[in-house]
Amino acid sequence: MSVSPVLRMGRIGYLNVLPVYYPLESGILPHDFEIVSGPPALLNNMMARGDLHISSTSCFEYASRPERYYLVKNLSIGSRGPVMSVLLLSRLPVERLEGREILISGETHTSVALLRLLLRSRYRISARFSTGQVTPALHSPTPPTAFLAIGDEALRLRNHPEYPFRLDMAEAWREWTGLPFIFGLWVISREAVENGLFASDPGELLRRGRDWGLAHMDVILNLTGYGCPLSREDLEVYYRDGLVYSLGEEELRGLRLFYKKLAEAAMIPAVPPLRFY
Repeated sequence: MSVSPVLRMGRIGYLNVLPVYYPLESGILPHDFEIVSGPPALLNNMMARGDLHISSTSCFEYASRPERYYLVKNLSIGSRGPVMSVLLLSRLPVERLEGREILISGETHTSVALLRLLLRSRYRISARFSTGQVTPALHSPTPPTAFLAIGDEALRLRNHPEYPFRLDMAEAWREWTGLPFIFGLWVISREAVENGLFASDPGELLRRGRDWGLAHMDVILNLTGYGCPLSREDLEVYYRDGLVYSLGEEELRGLRLFYKKLAEAAMIPAVPPLRFY
């Protein structure tokens, strides 16, 4: 008698995906997945190795290995304006960062790619980059001139008094292109599909989770408020105005344009086709 394989689902360990995953993690929506939490770069690597069957992942990861994945329909982590949780914080205005060193987190691929693209193509700035942990670096004898902060760390550091110049990456993209920016996508392992591991569309569970979370925002706000640096009012703005969880026509236009610009800058091999499960 064969044993069914354990289906593993990746979950970014940030507040921004709480509306999607809380209904799954709390048992409100029953499912058969083992949920694995981690930073974006870790989940990217796990999906690439085949250690996960479905996961939230960076849109840069999909562009790097599109032959391995199907996209989940109508689900993303993006923003139509200021996102608040992907920030370049600096001691100097961005226009004065020419030749300066910017500390970037190793947890993210998409945000780093967006920063490099904005500096190169929009601001015409050539900066140097170093990779490391942001919070310890701020307490070191030689703190960075500027740093890229993402996720909960960005929410915590966004009003740092020693870094008065703040560039919200999603807002900068919107001002540049007029389109939303998509940071994260949900992808399904093609190998898992070909091996018949899914009896139905696994993306449907995630879309149901999102719909429940957005319809019960008071529950999400109550959960998020514990130990969060944002007030309840700021959190409400963050979830309502800062983030978008759909992947409609405008979001797809923003995603395709990002891929086009990355390919033109030789940051990815080619514009990947968007193939959905």
